[in-house]
Amino acid sequence: MGAELNAASVRAAAAEIADPQCAVDLARFFQVRPGGYGEGDEFLGLRVPQQRAIAKRFRGIGADEIVALLDSPVHEHRLIALFLLRGDFERALRPRSVPDWDEAARWVGLYLDAVRRGRVNNWDLVDSSADSVLGEYCRRRGDIDVVLAHAADGDLWRRRVGIIATFAHIKHADASVLLSVAPLVRDDPRDLIQKAFGWMLRETGKRVDEQTLLAYLEENAARMGRTALSDAIEHRTPEERAHFRALR
Repeated sequence: MGAELNAASVRAAAAEIADPQCAVDLARFFQVRPGGYGEGDEFLGLRVPQQRAIAKRFRGIGADEIVALLDSPVHEHRLIALFLLRGDFERALRPRSVPDWDEAARWVGLYLDAVRRGRVNNWDLVDSSADSVLGEYCRRRGDIDVVLAHAADGDLWRRRVGIIATFAHIKHADASVLLSVAPLVRDDPRDLIQKAFGWMLRETGKRVDEQTLLAYLEENAARMGRTALSDAIEHRTPEERAHFRALR
């Protein structure tokens, strides 16, 4: 008989394959130390493919059980919950004659509530969900207000959600949302914001148009943080990298 579809069964499945040494390594990597961005987080020691496999096994678990997992102090429980939420959201909008917008909106609302409550509170949690849930919903609905609101928020993780959500548009060759977000985040000195912003700029040059990236850098490189600029120009020629660095 298969496991019951509930949060307790997910937690038990994760505990079965927990790796204490991996947990120590992950805690160090995600900076759970006092003052680190992951301070207070708990780890079991699961790798991402293992967590994806658990999410696949417990597909259809239900919204209440996903919320229970999001409320766990264990990092892996929250990431598994986001994989489950993302899967349900994507199934609501799977290509069909009439997408189930009410169902999709319900999952987006659950996601935004989790973000607001601080349950999507590390960069891997944000990066595995922001563009595929919030960004894709906003792209398909043609309304970016909630993306801009998150990018304008001073909270580290809500702001990163707003930046990474633009990836959904970038993947469809649209840089306009990132360019609207850029003035809201460009001057934020925090490394995890700088890295997210530089990453999205780099993806713009790769997936949208090189000239859009280069034009933005010509106008803004002098005011950009070193980390964001370095990430944005990572794949440019040595001459281009030297040029933009000289503008700072």
